[in-house]
Amino acid sequence: MRIGILGAGNMADALGTQWSRAGHEVMVSGRDQMRLAALADRMTAAAGGSPVLHGTWAEAAEFGDVVMAAVLAEGLTEVLTAAGPALRGKPLIDVTNQLPGFDVTRPISRLAADLTGAHVVKAFNLAHVDVWRMTPPVFDGRPLAVPLCGDDPDALSRVRTLVTDLGCTPVDGGGLDRAVLLEATAVFVIGLWFGGADAQAILTPREFAGG
Repeated sequence: MRIGILGAGNMADALGTQWSRAGHEVMVSGRDQMRLAALADRMTAAAGGSPVLHGTWAEAAEFGDVVMAAVLAEGLTEVLTAAGPALRGKPLIDVTNQLPGFDVTRPISRLAADLTGAHVVKAFNLAHVDVWRMTPPVFDGRPLAVPLCGDDPDALSRVRTLVTDLGCTPVDGGGLDRAVLLEATAVFVIGLWFGGADAQAILTPREFAGG
């Protein structure tokens, strides 16, 4: 699969390197092409596979069978606009969290879908970037579960494959209208973690879930 990544930060590095290692073709993108070239070289060396490419926002959007938006929330609109019409009809993975300033009435994933016409899938927003560098992310013998919210079956299928390639378990989180719940969950649990609590401990085991 060809994966275009809008961004050159830690999430782009961590996930892009893992996907390149799994045999996918990856292109990272941003404004500073010298910085991008250095990042692509590091990712290529870490992945040990085919070279990671670099380009502009529009080039990465055109390159990818799947595109991932991995930029800060405050810059998302500008980046998606710069990526241009190539995003229309494509699977677009949204990993963005709005911290601080989350507004339940303005879901990020819906904004991305309306702006681009892409088939947005919300995913990968509930774990710190260091988790995505693990090979694989397994805790107490249990692979990390990654909830996905989206409407398009093909887009969801492709993202499930990318989740599985990380050694994680994809979980159906419902349609894109439920992506706002994933965004709110991130805001809530990150607040608990920063407060010193074990956020995972707030949920009972499945056998005690009452169903």
